[in-house]
Amino acid sequence: MLDVTRLRVLAAVARHGSVTAAARALRYAQPSVSHHLARLEAETGSRLVQRVGRGVRLTEAGRMLAERAEEILGRLDAAEADLAAYTGLRAGRVRLAAFPSALGTFVPVAAAAFAIEHPDVELRFTEAEPPEAVRLLRAGEIDVAVLFSYLPAPSGEDDGLRRVRLSTELIYLVTPAGLAGDRLAEYADQRWISGCERCRTHLVRCCAEAGFVPDIAFTTDDYVAVQSLVAAGLGVTTLPGLALAAHHDPRVRAVRLPGQQRVVTAAVYGQPPDPPATAALLTQLARAAAGFRPAG
Repeated sequence: MLDVTRLRVLAAVARHGSVTAAARALRYAQPSVSHHLARLEAETGSRLVQRVGRGVRLTEAGRMLAERAEEILGRLDAAEADLAAYTGLRAGRVRLAAFPSALGTFVPVAAAAFAIEHPDVELRFTEAEPPEAVRLLRAGEIDVAVLFSYLPAPSGEDDGLRRVRLSTELIYLVTPAGLAGDRLAEYADQRWISGCERCRTHLVRCCAEAGFVPDIAFTTDDYVAVQSLVAAGLGVTTLPGLALAAHHDPRVRAVRLPGQQRVVTAAVYGQPPDPPATAALLTQLARAAAGFRPAG
């Protein structure tokens, strides 16, 4: 069986890039880190690190094991926290990651309700787009991830997660208020503004269906900045309903794009039942999303 301490050392070397930095982060002596790495190689029968000049670099096997170690260690830490909550060693905590427009709309409503019902449970937030939120969830660094997927969702997306559907967002074409066109094709010659990688992929796909390739001149995840760029005449874009509900610049015009939607879900990792704090937060997220009325 792999030694947890040695896995933690390998993960630290992968994260910090050197034995010296890993030793500093773990508060170990440098020879101790080297010893743990050597023992882990003996346990696995694999070469995990190789010397490069005065430093070390992970081998392919080392990188693979380090990635798994991050997941294993995260789940162990989460299990310790859950057990502590169950046995009354502390009041408990629940950690949430959500994308910006969810944090700007229904998530605070859910958090406030949760805090009223469970004042002794610590609630922490992290802003993260879906790919990063999924990574944090699988690593055990958060307990709940609020995600979105454009329809149709890719096959097998986020495998291993259990998801609760919260809402369905409409997608809008966003242009300066003075323009009147309602179809993407009417803006084929305009410059475009895109958001995160998923949003960019969806934008490109929509434009391809409309018969053109968008000239993407600006990229930002900040929906306030996006609308300011549009209002200044620097480009046009598409935005989901939650982004417009969180902030709608009066200088821009939003027109619904027929047939374009994305689904918002709350995801957890691992088998049920969920820890009490996690289950309670899922309930509040579902209630807040159901009671929220985004644009359109």
